Amino acid sequence: MLLSEVSLHDPVFRLAPLVIFLPLAGVILNLLIGRRLGELGAGLIACLAGAGAFAVSAALAFGLKSSPEGAIVLIWRWFQVGNLDLNWSLKVDTLSVTMMLVVSGVGTLIHIYATRYMHSDVRHHHEPGRYTRFFVFFNLFLAAMMVLVSADNFLMLFVGWEGVGLCSYLLIGFWFEGGEGGLGNARAAKKAFVVNRIGDFGLLIAIFIMLGAFGSLEFSRVFAAAPAVTATAPGVVLAITLFMLLGVTGKSAQLPLFVWLPDAMAGPTPVSALIHAATMVTAGVYLVARSQPLFVQAPLAADVVLWVGAITALFAGTIAVGQYDIKKVLAYSTISQLGFMVAAVGMGAVVAGMFHLITHAFFKALLFLAAGSVILALEEADHGHDLQDAQDMRVMGGLRSRLPVTFWTFLIGALALSGLVPLAGFFSKDEILVAAQQKSPAVFIILLAAAFLTAFYMARQVFLVFFGRPRSGAAEHARENPPLITVPLIALALLSIFGGVLNLPGVHTLEHWLEHSLNVTPAKFVLWIALVSLAVLAAAVTLAWLLYGRKPRATAREADPLAARLGGLYRALEARWKVDEFYSWLVVRPFERAAEFLSSIFDLKLINGLGDGLGALVQSLSTAASRIQNGFVRSYTLVFLVGVTAILAYLLLR
Repeated sequence: MLLSEVSLHDPVFRLAPLVIFLPLAGVILNLLIGRRLGELGAGLIACLAGAGAFAVSAALAFGLKSSPEGAIVLIWRWFQVGNLDLNWSLKVDTLSVTMMLVVSGVGTLIHIYATRYMHSDVRHHHEPGRYTRFFVFFNLFLAAMMVLVSADNFLMLFVGWEGVGLCSYLLIGFWFEGGEGGLGNARAAKKAFVVNRIGDFGLLIAIFIMLGAFGSLEFSRVFAAAPAVTATAPGVVLAITLFMLLGVTGKSAQLPLFVWLPDAMAGPTPVSALIHAATMVTAGVYLVARSQPLFVQAPLAADVVLWVGAITALFAGTIAVGQYDIKKVLAYSTISQLGFMVAAVGMGAVVAGMFHLITHAFFKALLFLAAGSVILALEEADHGHDLQDAQDMRVMGGLRSRLPVTFWTFLIGALALSGLVPLAGFFSKDEILVAAQQKSPAVFIILLAAAFLTAFYMARQVFLVFFGRPRSGAAEHARENPPLITVPLIALALLSIFGGVLNLPGVHTLEHWLEHSLNVTPAKFVLWIALVSLAVLAAAVTLAWLLYGRKPRATAREADPLAARLGGLYRALEARWKVDEFYSWLVVRPFERAAEFLSSIFDLKLINGLGDGLGALVQSLSTAASRIQNGFVRSYTLVFLVGVTAILAYLLLR
């Protein structure tokens, strides 16, 4: 369906390119005049670009109510090579528009928050000139994500996929001079970039195989031909989906490629919120949901997706229990919750996975921004208190009365993430648990254990940060942040409270909405699973209160009560199971040793030796030639005579 055909359905679909072009316009305007307009002007341009994209997404959603089949909107004809004819076209359907609404809606709230947060951040780093640069990268991030979710073919999707990877690199390393040991933030950005390249390699190989097997990369043609290709060559579709999974593990931080996401906390807190809640890490979940027809033809690959997600959910949850950095607890929580989503789409509960993706965007963006509010309050209160690390929960405490808006919104986000009824997380998580119980009792138990850990580490975080007495001078003098910080928190808190209405049991609004794009399995509400889930939540919160709430931490140096009870196990959790050390031993150090060997043998001796030898040869020849040029006429006459004699001899003897 090309642009001329779009008008036959709903003219509002003609607005679709604006979801990409408006954020790009924000990028261009800030590049050209942002610095001259100052912080207010640069922030306003970026926020209006995001809000405009959200308005267009809402208009597209309204258009889909009357034309639920959607449309393909042609922007330009991209290229034609042989039989491959690809257009730069946007797929407007209920799945893509859902993602557009989440990305632009939550993203705009994060942009508003960032206008105030980055004012303090650039002042703290004494780099006011970087304020505009930050919003250039931020708007570019939105534009790249919009390309990814609106693409009508896998190659265009890959362009957006790479775009968000580039933007994550730029934003994680935004303060590249800082971090542990100096340039630590730059190393974190490089780590994210390199690990994601491994996943991107998998998706690229999947695209190459797909092109050879189907002769096309357009979603409609690939999905339509999938049953026939599976019948003749089932291994081809299996290979495509497994290589896709490799891409998912990189972009959505699943085992074994999850290690980049906790280090991504090196970026400013709005970056953490945008990456974790609304953009990059959800791309893998969206890819599996969009490619549902392929995974249906490869049940083995779908099962692998399911188990990767379930094990990641539990594994990351255990690590979060042993962390003290307020943002890293949330980072491992994101990895765990992404595991829930990946497991859901792997088991075929695509609507449940997308439902959790949406609600998670609400409460995880809220939690990160609230954590940023805490960090900002501590940094601004640190006047001579020598606060070493404003993100360490051990130096916090007592912030409930000092940051009331931040406390209540953080509490709402924590309870929504933990799955307390009637908050949004209860309904989305419950749908996944029901689907897991029907699919595999083992997966159900794993996800239930992950849910227990989620409630425990979130309660632990609330008790450490907001309860008890202040454990540092900065915490003692902290004050609530201004409205540009707190208003987005309140908006996200409201979404976290009421977001469950999107797919309430018995109503299933989201399910009916997505059935126009996906083959959906009707969701069920199972009372005993809901009761078990709430009992697990109550048990986890009670345990956290017994350990951290009943007798709050008195000083920053006090030992963690869980450490005394778990001993070496707790140290393993605190050390993140030493996965990074294992990867360093298995991959990084052998690579470095091989590079050193090759550089010392081939680079220094062979290549440099060859260059030095050629230089010495030329120098010797020039020295020999210079002896002829001695300035004596008799020498030149002799050379002339020898030359003439040689020529005459050649002519006579020829």
